[in-house]
Amino acid sequence: MKPLVIAIDGPAGAGKSTVARRLAERLGLLYVDSGATYRAAALKALKAGVSPDDEPAVVELVASAIIEFVAGDSGSRVLLDGDDVTAAIRSPEVSLAASKVSRYPTVRQKMISLQRSLARGRGVVMEGRDIGTVVFPEASLKVFLTAASEERARRRQEDDQQRGQAVGLEQTIAAIEQRDQLDKERKMSPLIPAPDAVEVDSTNLTADQVVERILALAREKKMA
Repeated sequence: MKPLVIAIDGPAGAGKSTVARRLAERLGLLYVDSGATYRAAALKALKAGVSPDDEPAVVELVASAIIEFVAGDSGSRVLLDGDDVTAAIRSPEVSLAASKVSRYPTVRQKMISLQRSLARGRGVVMEGRDIGTVVFPEASLKVFLTAASEERARRRQEDDQQRGQAVGLEQTIAAIEQRDQLDKERKMSPLIPAPDAVEVDSTNLTADQVVERILALAREKKMA
């Protein structure tokens, strides 16, 4: 039997990470944040002083990057060339850089190969922006999670504050809308729902309510 794969796509701040993590726990599956791979690639470029807009230089750097996911006490940790960068890849600067480096076909090819390898031989709940359309087009269940931009900005601001990053709401809204535009206009793997994805608007729902809704979808497909 093929491993059970649940793909959760959607824009920044829609609640994908929290929902995917809790869903994986409920189903006993591996949780993978695909965006962390691009963030790690972007961080490598920034650390080297390379502009995210310099495609040849970024591609050369990323070719040698070693990105790993390891289990930790509080969830998966992300390693870049052996260093724990779990917290570092969550800065607004890295977020914007990630949306730029993810446009490059060579970078995407490497990251997609990495993402697929993480699910090999085991079930997975993977969240991102092209999981159901590109990474796992044959996923058992595809969900496109959305929310109003103001609500997504509020959630992102709360996350930033918990990490000690003070960012104003208006600045957060602007950053999210800029990220949305870049993701939608990307020529390779743009941010769009898979034709057979179920769209879930989380604006007025808690994370647990979204998880229950997805579990209901899984039960309908006799997956849970």
